[in-house]
Amino acid sequence: MTNRPKVVIIGGGFGGLQAAKALKNEKVAVTLIDRKNHHTFQPLLYQVATAVLSPGEIASPIRRILNRAKNVEVLLGEVVGFDLDKQTVKLLDNSEVPYDYLIVAAGARHAYFGHDEWEEFAPGLKTLEDALEIRRRVLLAFELAEKQAVLTGSHEPLHFVVVGGGPTGVEVAGAIAGIARQALAKDFKAIDTTSARVMLFEGSDKVLGTFSPELSESAKKQLEEIGVEVHLKSFVTDIEPGRVKVGENWIDCEVVVWASGVSASPLGKMLGVETDRAGRVPVNKDLTIPNRKNVFVIGDMVSLLQENGKPVPGVAPAAMQMADLAAENILRDIRGLFYHDFKYWDKGSMATIGRSKAIAEAGRFKMSGFIAWLAWLFVHLISLIGFRNRLWVLTEWFWAYLTRERAARLITGDAEELQDALKFLEAKPISSELIEKPKEAKKSVKKKEQKA
Repeated sequence: MTNRPKVVIIGGGFGGLQAAKALKNEKVAVTLIDRKNHHTFQPLLYQVATAVLSPGEIASPIRRILNRAKNVEVLLGEVVGFDLDKQTVKLLDNSEVPYDYLIVAAGARHAYFGHDEWEEFAPGLKTLEDALEIRRRVLLAFELAEKQAVLTGSHEPLHFVVVGGGPTGVEVAGAIAGIARQALAKDFKAIDTTSARVMLFEGSDKVLGTFSPELSESAKKQLEEIGVEVHLKSFVTDIEPGRVKVGENWIDCEVVVWASGVSASPLGKMLGVETDRAGRVPVNKDLTIPNRKNVFVIGDMVSLLQENGKPVPGVAPAAMQMADLAAENILRDIRGLFYHDFKYWDKGSMATIGRSKAIAEAGRFKMSGFIAWLAWLFVHLISLIGFRNRLWVLTEWFWAYLTRERAARLITGDAEELQDALKFLEAKPISSELIEKPKEAKKSVKKKEQKA
């Protein structure tokens, strides 16, 4: 194997993992490098964040996934740079990994549009750690309100804010509303969890902007049916502990979830090519970077236009299709053949909104509601890696559907971490909440006060 061409893959996400699978047992020596030892099924991260699933149900060790690929080695390490002339990858511990071919699939992170200080107050949702932090904040908000009600006889109304109306924002907002109105409704004695306000702020004129106008409007209506307040053409301009600023108005809130922007991995800027404002790397049609026919970039890091002039979307199917082509082109180059160009096959899009609520679109085929929700469940279930994961997730979904219970409602962290989180949630500055509370929420709060 030592005389075989060396292929180094950076990243164990959808793209990197698919590239390794595509090169499985071929006449190349493959090394996959990732900072984590596991692959995370990102489309279901929001279900970890909202206590439906546990981390182990949507993640699998990379070594286990690739254990039958005899020519693939997995390294746990953090890439900090490249020497493209010497053809080496530099790791954080000062070690170097040589390559003949390089596939960079390091993915993306959430972007705060120049306000990185907001991340402390409004975590995004890209990793298991992000999901667990959001879950902790959401559950602690209810616990703190219960504590306040028991000790003082009343509590401040609970407010949850989601910034961004894309698939992640819509899914998180719908799931938090489901927690408040269903899963936790019978568990807390001193507070009325159904009175919690869930507000989604989107800067454009519709949610799920990549979908057709009719499906976007359907998604908005479905969100409102489960109690989410959807505010369109609303830009968050500042975030502080315990509140967000929308336009010129400050709004109190216990938890903020950021689902607005993404930025490509900083590794893209280390490849010696110009990147766009989001850090994405412009690639040739064969997915190589300019002047480097042995360096491929795939997935969320890529800036590439389709034949119709639209950019290739940063979604898992696109990353996996790119991975297949990059692997194919490497094998073709070894055989002395020319590279093929990338052509994206759009398999459609879908987003879940809540219990029995979703939308789906594939070409001219559109559906919403319960049928779309069933389709969403099926597609995501079969896409999970590992039979055990599919079995456990199916069991949890079936239980949650029948009972409305959330099986993973654990608040993790040591005493000091939890105390810090409580201090953050208790930060309630004097502010002018200028978005009027819906009549339904007002009635719910008043009814609860009368009961007390």
